[in-house]
Amino acid sequence: MGLPALEFSDCCLDSPQFRERLKSHEAELDKTNKFIKELLKDGKSLIAALKNLSSAKRKFADSLNDFKFRCIGDAETDDEICIAKSLQEFAAVLRNLEDERMRMIENAGEVLITPLEKFRKEQIGAAKEAKKKYDKETEKYCGVLEKHLNLSSKKKESQLQEADSQVDLVRQHFYEVSLEYVFKVQEVQERKMFEFVEPLLAFLQGLFTFYHHGYELAKDFSDFKTELTISIQNTRNRFESTRSEVESLMRKMKENPHEHKNISPYTMEGYLYVQEKRHFGTSWVKHYCTYQSDSKRITMVPFDQKSGGKGGEDEAIILKSCTRRKTDSIEKRFCFDVEAVDRPGVITMQALSEEDRRLWMEAMDGREPVYNSNKDNQTEGTAQLDNMGFSIVKKCIHAVETRGINEQGLYRIVGVNSRVQRLLSILMDPKAAETEDEISAEWEIKTITSALKTYLRMLPGPLMMYQFQRSFIKAAKLENQESRISEIHSLVHRLPEKNRQMLHLLMNHLANVAKNHKQNLMTVANLGVVFGPTLMRPQEETVAAIMDIKFQNIVVEILIENHEKIFNTVPETLQSNSQLLLSRKRSTDSKPPSCSERPLTLFHTMQPSEKQENRNSIINSSLESVISSSNINSFLHSNSTPQSNMNSSDPDLEVVKPSRPNSLSSITRAWVVGRNLEWENRIDP
Repeated sequence: MGLPALEFSDCCLDSPQFRERLKSHEAELDKTNKFIKELLKDGKSLIAALKNLSSAKRKFADSLNDFKFRCIGDAETDDEICIAKSLQEFAAVLRNLEDERMRMIENAGEVLITPLEKFRKEQIGAAKEAKKKYDKETEKYCGVLEKHLNLSSKKKESQLQEADSQVDLVRQHFYEVSLEYVFKVQEVQERKMFEFVEPLLAFLQGLFTFYHHGYELAKDFSDFKTELTISIQNTRNRFESTRSEVESLMRKMKENPHEHKNISPYTMEGYLYVQEKRHFGTSWVKHYCTYQSDSKRITMVPFDQKSGGKGGEDEAIILKSCTRRKTDSIEKRFCFDVEAVDRPGVITMQALSEEDRRLWMEAMDGREPVYNSNKDNQTEGTAQLDNMGFSIVKKCIHAVETRGINEQGLYRIVGVNSRVQRLLSILMDPKAAETEDEISAEWEIKTITSALKTYLRMLPGPLMMYQFQRSFIKAAKLENQESRISEIHSLVHRLPEKNRQMLHLLMNHLANVAKNHKQNLMTVANLGVVFGPTLMRPQEETVAAIMDIKFQNIVVEILIENHEKIFNTVPETLQSNSQLLLSRKRSTDSKPPSCSERPLTLFHTMQPSEKQENRNSIINSSLESVISSSNINSFLHSNSTPQSNMNSSDPDLEVVKPSRPNSLSSITRAWVVGRNLEWENRIDP
């Protein structure tokens, strides 16, 4: 299991669980730092002591073999697996070189020692400095907060307001320092995947050039070296994409932290000071409290951030009532009383601020007024998967494939935003769409490619849909490549028809782009990095979701490489369902209709003219219900695939399975008509 992701929203709560997760990251960094120190020491010994080369190289190999990477998230990509096992591969190579007793080592200091020392000093060293600053701000914030909460309510209002402002400034500064520290810790964890392994790879490559007997070994190592180089480059590309997303999220959290709070299983949670009666008087003990409105359960965990540990046993009570404590009845501010069903007496609690007290009382149905925190619904973009949408995409694809398929950095190099918006406004203008069949040559290719990506992002939801996001990610995390392709194949055919058609159009185009990668430098992996976040994105923007971007890229890579199979063939699961339905149909054909299947007439005897009209109406209604069908696959697809509207702006819209098929095959059409005629004859008197 990898390291847990550190959510920026947890910085605000600063919960014990968040501190524990942060500790695991810090321990991993310390472990990495110690390992790099040891590795550097061994490397210098290897260069300096040619006489002791054999023992130094074996120790170095053993160190590599013992170290294991831990990635953020619950699964690893193929590139990360390749990088993780690379140390064991390196160790095997070094042992092989030791057996051959080759002692030529040159340029090791430049390709190995310097990059690792630079990484340790600049990256891990920066993380340590950030930790010192974070610990210092934690102690400062907690001290100021305790001092502030101990202010007497009898102070002048101006003094209290000034004290509140000072605490707010200290709290904001602590929050910003916390965000920056979490960002730096996760950045170093990601960087080490390539900045740590890449110098080792270069060192080994240097050894091959100086060892006479290492030539054959280098040939054997060549395939893995190529795979590892690609994996490192892919990991680096994904890191750059992920880092920009995480940094953007951090900025959003700094600007408006309350709008990006983490979804919690609790109705309310946070720190409260609980009044406890002791032999020598009363004391206020800091607790991390959680409340669930369904069970009315309050859990209190005594915890102090300064000491970094629990101060006692956890306690849970069932809420009976919550009452705001008047200021004139107690010297402390922001207090409220809680009565429990399973505990006698009143528990007095102190919130961290007036707003914090209001939220706690609102959650516990206290006497504080209820505020509506629902956000106003934001208007969606005007882009749609209609005829105009398909026309816009086709025009862009045609322009790229006819004028710029060989341009370097295709789709990666972005156009000027003002020109992109201008081009989109022209393409989305109905009048201009009717008069212009192609995009004018005056528009640069980078403007056209940016317009295409922008249009896809303007859709009310991602092209591959929110509801299938997790399914696609799980498919990309499967260990076997064939299983990934099969699962993604099945998921694509569960998309609505227009979404699948648009995706098919795009994948055909991207496959053409990838065929020209020698000229445009856009390989399948590079296209996955560019289009992964465009075609797929989660509904909630979290660090964990951003860490899954690398799997989104893998999904797009699979779609490009296997587009002919995925879009032109029916998945095996749908074929098996088709055969099952056909066999059921044949079995029902051989049986006489049951009483429930036969139409009945009550208290009415038809005249001959009425019978003829009824026969005609039955035949016509049967033909109308099946006239739109062309093959049995569409019938099966309409029964097995939820048809949701891509233009809907509600991402949580439930998909309703139709109660009857939308279409029947021409084979079934004749059967329905014949059966209706048979039933109609049965009702003749």
